[in-house]
Parts: sequence; structure tokens; C-alpha cells
Amino acid sequence: MSDGSASRAAAARAVALVLGEGTTLEAALARVNTSSEVAERAHAQALAFGSLRFGHRLKHVAAALLPNPWEKQSSDLQALLLIGLYQLEYGATPPHAAVSTTVEAARATGQARAAGLVNACLRRFQRERDALLGRADGTLAGRSSHPEWLIEALTRDWGEAAAAIVEANNQHPPLTLRVNAQRLSSAELADRLEAAGHTVRQIPFAPHALVLETPLDVRALPEFQQGLCSVQDAAAQLAAPLLDARKGMRVLDACAAPGGKTCAILEAEPALAELVALELEPARAVRIEENLSRLNLRARVMVGDALDPTALDGQSFDRILIDAPCSGTGVIRRHPDIKWLRRPADIAPLARRERRLIDALWPKLAPGGRLVYATCSLLRAENAAVVAAFLDDTPEAADVTESASLMVPGLPGAPATDGVGVAVLPGINGTDGFYYACLERRAR
Repeated sequence: MSDGSASRAAAARAVALVLGEGTTLEAALARVNTSSEVAERAHAQALAFGSLRFGHRLKHVAAALLPNPWEKQSSDLQALLLIGLYQLEYGATPPHAAVSTTVEAARATGQARAAGLVNACLRRFQRERDALLGRADGTLAGRSSHPEWLIEALTRDWGEAAAAIVEANNQHPPLTLRVNAQRLSSAELADRLEAAGHTVRQIPFAPHALVLETPLDVRALPEFQQGLCSVQDAAAQLAAPLLDARKGMRVLDACAAPGGKTCAILEAEPALAELVALELEPARAVRIEENLSRLNLRARVMVGDALDPTALDGQSFDRILIDAPCSGTGVIRRHPDIKWLRRPADIAPLARRERRLIDALWPKLAPGGRLVYATCSLLRAENAAVVAAFLDDTPEAADVTESASLMVPGLPGAPATDGVGVAVLPGINGTDGFYYACLERRAR
């Protein structure tokens, strides 16, 4: 293969796995992006992410170019077209090279019979670009490159703010660090990074967050290897101050992997009586152990199901964090495959599971204790609706989110729908999208 076609072939294989098998992009890239060349792997990753980020817009274009409906095409051909169109519209590769290397990638991925069709579609796009994009941009879903159901849901829940949210979802996310406050201050780490040539900025409402203006592989930072910092978005960093765990308390992180919030809680208060990190998947529990080890922190890592009533038998906690598995609609800028993998029918089952998690863990909360419910979803059905229903059914539960938010000076959260909890919206705060509700158990 000629230069450049190998990375395009790897990207096309990864995107095809997302489209055809419902594989996450991270897992797909791990399977196919095996080149020994760092630059080639990075290029394949960038192409795959970009093609899925803008793919719903490009799909409208491809549908107009194909002789048969988009839905009847193989996922391999769909992926090749998205890769090629992405390069022509958004990439820096010269157009002739983008076309020729994508055609070669078709042959490399076993799509030799489709190579002529790929070539014809890409060249026709070059000739008719303005008209094709004009038709694709005729709807907000096309212009914003989001599925229609998600546009409708965000507009219903957030009104005019939906436009800023979807625009933010198409931005490249920054690399945000969480400073290990037990080892050094944010100012000290900023000085060290700037001395090494990095440009950083701080975030007022997240005092331990530092944003690197130029992203890089964090493993290249000595400070990361030394346990002085971790990767965590500023919105995710709000979990620890809202939880407000204090000296001598027992704390449960109920859906703990990969351990970012577990470690943040321990960094905020190293004198806890105990922190239990519960995780369903054994392989993901290993990630928690690795993060604890790198940061020289200690917690009791348990493999178990938070919904299993015997998993935490006889245990009581002063603080419980439920970072619930959710649709991920607040972190699309980091995981553009969510636009393709999530379906409207997914939301109701997720919401039911989220409610079951609260119901299962509430009895483990000591009287006077606090439970923080968090998701990286922006959908009311998974957030305010879940918490509001729980509050209606649970007289001893009180929503204290407003008072807890005073622990986070300058918190830029928007009042959540129904006035329950608080949401941090992407596009308004420059962070990922998160929802938090702080519930306290009234003493009998």
C-alpha cells in the first residue's frame, strides 16, 4: 500500500465495527489499530474520531451520491465513504491524496469491488460539494451532525441551549488534569508544566483542574507518571466537593471504575475511615487498582453488583457516590461513537436501572448521610425525572443540592429541569456535560 493508506484502512475497519457491530470506538481501535508506527496509529485514530464526529452530516451527503439507499450498503462501504468525505471536507490532506489513499484503503480492507464506487462518489463530491452540503444542512440534525432523536430530546429538555450543546459536542475535547492536592498545589504544577513548555489554564470553579492548551499523550508527562496528577474533566471533578466526605467517614463509590472519582475523593480527604470502591466488571476493577497504585492511595476495591442486596451486607456509609451508567450524552465530544450507538429505546431501560441503583443503595446510607447521584447524561429522563420520582417516594430523603453547591464557589451549573439537582452543560462552561443531585437522609 502507498503511504497513508494503511492508517485509512485501520480507521475504516474501526468505523465499520462501530457501524456494523455496535462496538465502541475505543474497543474497535484497539482491535485494528496495531501499527508499530506511533504517527500512523495517531492518524488512524484522528480519522476515525473525526469521521464519526461529523458522520451524520456526511451520511446525508453519501446517501445522495450512492445509487442505492445508505441503509442497504455494507458497514465497510459506509465507513470508507465517511473516511473519504471527512478528509475532503474537514481534513488537511490534499484532495487528490485523500481520494487515492481511501481507494487504496478499500482494496486493503477487502472491498476491491467497491473501490471504483468509492472513487466515483468522492470525485463527484468534489464537483458538487456546495449543493450536496446545502441539502445535508437543511435540518438541524444535518447541520449539527447529530441523530434526529437526540436533537429533539435535547431541544425538549434544554430549549435554546440545545444549539450550544450540540455545537460543543463537535469540538475536540481538551486534556484536563486533576492535580493531586496531597502532593502539590495547582499553581506549583502549572509552574512545572509551563517550565517544560506547556501552556496551561486554570478553571475557577474547579481549583484542582488544569487544562493543557495543546493535548498530548498524558503518559509522556513525568508528573503523571509520578502520581502528581490524573486525567479528569473539570465537570467530573465536581463529584468530590459535592460529596463533602470528611475525616473518619466511611465512603462508598458504587460504580467506581476506572477509579477517577475514587482517587479524587481520597485526595480531597486522606483521613477517611474507609473508602469502598465497588465495580461490577473484574477487568475494570483492575483499572481502579492501577490508578490507586500510581497515586499511592488506598481503598478497598470490591468486585460486585451494586444491585445485589448481599454485595454490601451489614455495611453502612456516611457518604455514597453513584456515578450511574448512563447514555453518555454529555461526553459526546470525547466519544462521538455515542451518536451512532445510542438509540431512543435505550433511555427508558437506563433510567429504570438508575432508579434501581438509588433504591438499592439508599438503605446503606447512614441517617444524616449524603448520597450524590451523578451521570454524564444531559437527558431529563435519566436525571431530574429519576431523582424527582425517588424523592416523591422517599419521605426521609431531602434534596440538598443547592446548599451543597455552596461548597463549589462559582459553580456554573444550570438549574436542572424540574428544579431537582444541577446540570453542567457543555458549550456553556467548556467542560463535559454532567448532572448532580445531592440527597441527604434525614435522621429519624
